[in-house]
Amino acid sequence: MPNLPFFPLYPGLIAAVAAVTPFSTQVAALIVSWLAGLAAAWGIYAVGAHLGSRRVGLLLVGLWAVLPHAIVQNMAYTETIFTALVAWTLYALLRRQWVAAGLLCLVAGLARPTATTLAAAVGVTALVAIVRRQDGWRPWAAAALSPLGYLGYLAWIGHRLGRADGYFHMQETAWKIGFDGGVSTVNTLMEVLTEPSRLAPYMSTLLLGMAVVLIALLVLHRYPLPLVIYSIAFFLISVGTENYYWAKGRYLVPAFTLLLPIAMGLAKARRSTVLTVFAFLVLVSGWYGTYLSLVWKSSP
Repeated sequence: MPNLPFFPLYPGLIAAVAAVTPFSTQVAALIVSWLAGLAAAWGIYAVGAHLGSRRVGLLLVGLWAVLPHAIVQNMAYTETIFTALVAWTLYALLRRQWVAAGLLCLVAGLARPTATTLAAAVGVTALVAIVRRQDGWRPWAAAALSPLGYLGYLAWIGHRLGRADGYFHMQETAWKIGFDGGVSTVNTLMEVLTEPSRLAPYMSTLLLGMAVVLIALLVLHRYPLPLVIYSIAFFLISVGTENYYWAKGRYLVPAFTLLLPIAMGLAKARRSTVLTVFAFLVLVSGWYGTYLSLVWKSSP
């Protein structure tokens, strides 16, 4: 029962790989994560190249690959496979491939509960197209399909437990986690700013602050609507989730859209500047990843 809050896509893929290969479940989990990482990198590149150029796409992938919590991209966590689905869903939206976007978002809803943020991006973008009478029935289909994976899994858990709020009940009782609108995050933030703390909470504080600035840049520079909606919604749900403050940086790994203003800026910079920036980021990512692996005792 305590495993019910795990959405089924990643465990299902692990089981499938383990069933058709001689590898153990642990190795199968890594294989799925590595393949998902390749799919995520390709999708992130596609989004960046579509919005800017091949250079922007490559820089966007590079920035995502050297995030402070990039180590989880090579671990048995769902962030990587979810990032891949987010990237390809947003790419489909940018190309107005409505049905593909809806189906990809449906699958994302089987990967992580944060797929609600992606469904919001699909739904709002589809609503705009519907109001403008664009693309016929396809935006309707995208809006209808996008939340079905998430809602379907919640319905299954509710049926399994015999209560409509089964998923949220299990989340609260088994994992001691829920959505409190940011109260826990703000309280912990104030503690981090006023009392001595360990490195992980400081890193989360830094990354949350940077996310606010990057969201403002996305809005001010008028980035495409689905990217802005997804970025804002994802940030709000990450901040609004109670407890696990030290993991907020990991929660933000799928929010690669926040890196677009940086990638766009670096695309205009000299090669020496780009190399210097990435050399610094690689060192920080490697150092912090080592800290999370060898020193930090909780989840990254």
